[in-house]
Amino acid sequence: MLRPYSAYLRVYEPLSAFNGQVDTATIAESALDSGEAERYEQAMWLRSQAAATPTLLPAELTDGRPEPGTATDMLVCEPEDVPGGADAGVGPGPLVCPLELRARSAAALVSFLGEAHPALRSVIVSGADGSVESVRARANAVLSERESSAMHVLSVNWSVPLPWFTLIDPAQRKLVLGSGAHDPERELSWRTAMADARRRVAEARELAERTLGDEGPTQVLIDTERWLTAFHPHSAVELDYGGLVQLIDDATLESDTSADDVHAIVAALRSGDIEQLTDLFQELREYWGALAARERYN
Repeated sequence: MLRPYSAYLRVYEPLSAFNGQVDTATIAESALDSGEAERYEQAMWLRSQAAATPTLLPAELTDGRPEPGTATDMLVCEPEDVPGGADAGVGPGPLVCPLELRARSAAALVSFLGEAHPALRSVIVSGADGSVESVRARANAVLSERESSAMHVLSVNWSVPLPWFTLIDPAQRKLVLGSGAHDPERELSWRTAMADARRRVAEARELAERTLGDEGPTQVLIDTERWLTAFHPHSAVELDYGGLVQLIDDATLESDTSADDVHAIVAALRSGDIEQLTDLFQELREYWGALAARERYN
């Protein structure tokens, strides 16, 4: 089965951030790696829709309650898995990133109902046993169960929001080509300390506000900076191409300079080099536009 064509921005928090709700025993039972998590989430969604009685959201029962055991599904890493580790203020370990699949799906559904064309909304809701308003209310009820509105995982289909690259150090990437495009071990990702991610995004946001205004990429930076503040200061942040690596051949993946180019854009904003800024934006738009266009191939 192909992995979802999604990229991810994740936060891994120390156990102290979970107020005793997560411990080492829970981690031993529930931890997944990123490839397993992608396949697991896809299987949970398919199961929710293919069941004799479909559920509104994955990881929930037909009566709307959360499915037992799914609340503790998580990714785990150690401080030494993050460049700089403890010296960069990460930890102590283990660090945990809950998948929060049901809540993330509810948030996505609320967003869809607010943005989709009415005709498309009607088609989707017709299979959910309710009106648009009742479905929205059910999804909002799931979100209201949470103590925090901030999810540990953000995902985007078919592309990577360019402002996300400002959070990481381009030189600290992890590249695993595997045996081909569909090898489950294939990966391109970065990890960084929360303190470094916050510092970088704040600098990029200040420069963007001053030179580009407060819309477009600047708004993404504003939202991302606000999102990061919801988490423990000794957390780790991960940017992962996820299933997008299935769309990119080995040579292109090895030579991918998106992170370097975005940091060069930040430097151009700082120096006022408009010509370089324009050239870099154009190159990135062509590269990621070609990938995003595959959504419409079939």
